[in-house]
This record gives sequence, structure tokens and C-alpha cells, in this order.
Amino acid sequence: MTITEQSPAPDGIIHVDDTGSGPTILCLHGIGSSSASFAPQREALADEFRILAWDAPGYGRSADVEAGLDLDGYADAAAAVIEQHAAGGPVHVLGVSWGGVIAVRLASRHPHLLRSLVVADSSRGSAVDPDKAAAMRERAEQLAEQGNEAFAAARGPRLVSPAAPPELVDRVVAGMRDAIRLPGYAQAAEVMAATDLTEELGKVDLPTLVLCGDQDQVTGIAESQALAGGIPDAVFVTLRGAGHLANQESPEAFNAWLSSFVSIVERLYG
Repeated sequence: MTITEQSPAPDGIIHVDDTGSGPTILCLHGIGSSSASFAPQREALADEFRILAWDAPGYGRSADVEAGLDLDGYADAAAAVIEQHAAGGPVHVLGVSWGGVIAVRLASRHPHLLRSLVVADSSRGSAVDPDKAAAMRERAEQLAEQGNEAFAAARGPRLVSPAAPPELVDRVVAGMRDAIRLPGYAQAAEVMAATDLTEELGKVDLPTLVLCGDQDQVTGIAESQALAGGIPDAVFVTLRGAGHLANQESPEAFNAWLSSFVSIVERLYG
């Protein structure tokens, strides 16, 4: 499913796709994506779970971002989605890439709203490395200069493995083109550039699964290992042949791990 370009919602409105029934999984997308990126999970898992997938503030069909929104603000916005759409939870939260950064802050800031945490192809934030932080901040200028079409065409192919089929590459590029806009993308990039979750990971007291494509060229295996190593008792799994968007490139394996993990947590703690 690809979001077509639309005017943003009225101030403060966050768009949420709501699919399926069962234990609720809130899905938080990456910095170049939208709720549409979770179509493989909605299509395959709707018989087992209720899948809530947001368009983050400033993305897709959600309202434009507020000036100065920080990581706490994004986490609080996700908490508000849980309060509004899932009666205050607790829910399982899946965060991909930038969405994983938000998910970790959500878990430490609003732990009562979460039953478990799944972080996929994510990182501790770009502030762990000054060069990464500088490159992240440059993205907004690149988007402004190049426009959505050229920006997505340049960045999109890196989000999947070199062996990804052309139709997947095209879908990822189109999804990025239609999801991102200024100032939302610039604010998300600034938050990533300013974030280092290293000291925060030990505060996460939830069942946690960390997934990473073994062909991830963006955040990479080392960052996922750092997340798993820092979160007490986290389980770490690599997905063979998948790039940064493992949930889209290897949906069968990704969904199998997600389904098994959430089901086990439900049996133990639900």
C-alpha cells in the first residue's frame, strides 16, 4: 500500500491505520517512511493481532510537526495514540529505525503503556558519532534542494539489500517520496542528530526483541547489537538477506519472529 500525496491533517491530528483484532501492536515507522511501510505486517498478521500504524507528526496524513518538537514530544505523541486508540494499553510496540528510537524513549518514559518492545534495524541515535550527527542534519537541506522525487530516488535504494527485487526498490522509493515533507522531516532529522540513548537502555524493563537485517547498510548490525546489549535480557536476531527495511524485504521471517515473540509475551504476561 502506498500513500498518495495529500494535504496534512488539521493541527494536532495524528493519522493511524487500524487493522485486525487481538493483542495490539503499535507500529512506529522510520524517518523516510509512513504507516504504509507496515503493509506486510497488516496483511499477514491481521488475523492474530490488531495492528495500529501511525503517520508520525509531520508525516503522511498526520498534521505538520510543531516547532521544536523533541524526542520526548514524539514519545508523548505515541503515548497519546495508545491512550486514544487502545484505551491506555498496555500494548506491544514495534519501532523500525527512527521509530525504534522513539519506541525506546516511549518505553522508558511511559512504561505502563507497553507490554513489550520490538526494535528493528534501529540505533541509539546519531549523536553517538559526530560525523553521523552532522550527516543527519544535512538531510533537511538535501531534501529542500533536491525535492521529494530526487531525494527519494537517491536514498531509497540504500534501504534494502543489493539483491532486493526492482519492484521492492520502486515501492520503497515511492513510499518515501509520498510520506516525507518539510518541516516534519527536518525536525525528525534534528531529533535523531541530537539523540544518544546509550545511558537510557538499561532503564528499559520490558520483554524486548531486537531484529536486524544482516544486509543493513544504514544503521547496521553493530548498532542493533548495542541496543540488544544495553537493554536487560533483550533477544537479538539477524534476518538473513534483508537490508535496513527488513520488515518489508523479508516479511515472512520478520512476521514469524514478531508473531512468536508477541504471542509468548501474551502467554506469560497477558
